[in-house]
Amino acid sequence: MSTPSIANEQLCSQPSTDMGHVSELLQNCDWSRSPLGAPAAWSASLKTTVRMMLASHAQIVLFWGPDLAALYNDAYAPTIGEKHPGALGRPAVESWTELWDDLEPLLRRVMETGETFSAQDRPFYIERHGYGETAYFDVSYSAVTEVDGSMGGVLCIVSETTQRVLSTRRQALLLDLEDQLRAANDAEHAQQIAEHLLRRELEASITYFAEPGALPKTPFQDEGLTGSGVSSLAQPSSHTGGAFTRAQREASDHVFEIDVPVLRNGAVIGQFSLTRSIPRHWTDQEVDFARSVVERAWNTAERCRAERALHELNSELEDRVAQALRQKEEALDRIHEMQKLETIGQLTGGVAHDFNNLLTPIMGALDVVAHLQGSDPRINRLTTAGLQAAERARTLIQRLLAFARRQHLQARPTDLGSLVFGIEDLLARTLGPQIRLEIECAPDLPLAMADPNQFELALLNLSVNARDAMPEGGKLEIALSDERVAGQTHLVDGQYLRIAVSDTGSGMDTQTLRQAIDPFFTTKGKEHGTGLGLSMVHGFAVQSGGHFSLISEPGRGTTALLWLPAFLGHADVEPRPGKVDTRVRRTQPATVLLVDDEELVRSVAAEMLSDAGYTVLQASSGYEAIAVLGKHPEIKALITDYAMPGLTGAELARQVAKLDPALPILMITGFAATDGKIAIKTPRLSKPFGQAELVRAVDSLLEHSQRNLDAV
Repeated sequence: MSTPSIANEQLCSQPSTDMGHVSELLQNCDWSRSPLGAPAAWSASLKTTVRMMLASHAQIVLFWGPDLAALYNDAYAPTIGEKHPGALGRPAVESWTELWDDLEPLLRRVMETGETFSAQDRPFYIERHGYGETAYFDVSYSAVTEVDGSMGGVLCIVSETTQRVLSTRRQALLLDLEDQLRAANDAEHAQQIAEHLLRRELEASITYFAEPGALPKTPFQDEGLTGSGVSSLAQPSSHTGGAFTRAQREASDHVFEIDVPVLRNGAVIGQFSLTRSIPRHWTDQEVDFARSVVERAWNTAERCRAERALHELNSELEDRVAQALRQKEEALDRIHEMQKLETIGQLTGGVAHDFNNLLTPIMGALDVVAHLQGSDPRINRLTTAGLQAAERARTLIQRLLAFARRQHLQARPTDLGSLVFGIEDLLARTLGPQIRLEIECAPDLPLAMADPNQFELALLNLSVNARDAMPEGGKLEIALSDERVAGQTHLVDGQYLRIAVSDTGSGMDTQTLRQAIDPFFTTKGKEHGTGLGLSMVHGFAVQSGGHFSLISEPGRGTTALLWLPAFLGHADVEPRPGKVDTRVRRTQPATVLLVDDEELVRSVAAEMLSDAGYTVLQASSGYEAIAVLGKHPEIKALITDYAMPGLTGAELARQVAKLDPALPILMITGFAATDGKIAIKTPRLSKPFGQAELVRAVDSLLEHSQRNLDAV
């Protein structure tokens, strides 16, 4: 072993302070442990190469001799991390073990051929910080010859390009991610796209999104990557400087997990967690990449949730407004101006309040979405459309509040059970959430001879009175039964329908009960009622040939009893609906033509039928429908809206019946009475309807048509 002074004399022509830290290490190295031996015995070629390497600012490593012993300069030392300085003078296989199968063939080829090997962004798997990673380098490997021309070693000039390669690749991944997220229409799908990307790019074994305060969903686990003893060593930052923050960690920490909290206005609204089975140090670039991916995915998930909520809410709003408006028109169309004062005030006030409550979150949600995503043209279009729909709803509610017409009583055979179940939702909304509504209807009830619109209005009046008698909530029960009456003072002997409306409210004392049905008598105060409600119900009952009475006690509630004469003849009245089967059958393939001038209604109905197995052709007018029928003889049924501009559904049905009498027709209508305007008898389906109702109606139409064909 040479002395330090000898080593310095042999290796350096300048002071060691000018040659760098590695030069000092070489001078003090125990060369007896190295295959290179003492520097004094080194060849002139090796000494010259080492001096040049130590003075250079480029990253250089020299592999010398049969054992490829390693020497390098200060610029190269950070490249091998914690392997420095132990690698100095030792065979390369000891310090480059993890990539030796890759590195050795390159070095041997240069030694054997003397040819220079060079490459750009060459990947190498290295372990330099206590864990494995793929790093990228621009490399040039050149042979160094001895004086006699033999190969002495390989001089490697390298430049690490890992950050540039990863930055370029991750920018491309983010662009591709944005393309995938634009196509996502489901929040969970958007999050899955992000999780898949981060598992692949950051070699994670477990990833998940979580809402604040909620247990995370079952984590995704990749086979072969999941290890035992996984724990989270990183905690989310508490600063609120941006929408997303990075995990806290010390520069030297090797952690299992990155936690990326999602912030809105300083509050944590969610979190993404990424876990590896082997601990490592996460770089700022890796955490920033994870944060960018999570930010994009979370924004897309919020957009998807907002769009879905917009479509649930808009559809429900239009259906409810249309249903409430139709029921109100049917109930109030024939009422006298004096009688409608209390009923309209109570009914429309409750309905308007209900729908204003629906409009408020819808318009609020749209405003929030527009604010958060104001730069996205697609979301701008959606929010604009949603706000326009909300304005339509507002106009409808204004019409509801202003609507009032008078019409004479028109009694006809009526299925009271159908009417009660038909306005069940409206009654429930009028009563409010604190009052439980129960309806009991005896089986096989006869029809009643009554005006159905006035009956509905009478029932609404009784429900409003019951609601006002139960300010703290309670139960309202409507029971329908038939009764044979004989020897009664107020009723002619015969068969009657008996309707009992019972509440659990405050009840009435004897004096109040005696005056209850008097016109303009009220206990509610002038600002809450006109005293015409019970008087109207009494008048309706008497005018219908029936009777009305009240039973009540203070603290024990009130029961209103209404008798209406039964109709015992034969009449074509639709049966009372029972519990609706909402299951949709898979139908046999058949082609049907759907006609409706309202594009939204038509497209949704077409989706319902297509989902059930039908092939659906569409037309937006009666004239277009006739043209489509002429081109498609495979059409098995016509489904048409009743009210359309130009050629109505009734007129279309008449023309189609002349062209093809065997073609079955289903008429869809939002009006209560159209019999006098439809020349031919066709099955009908009332709006609004669900998928099961529509599919059952079309199935029944086709089955009936097939039976007629089989009978011919």
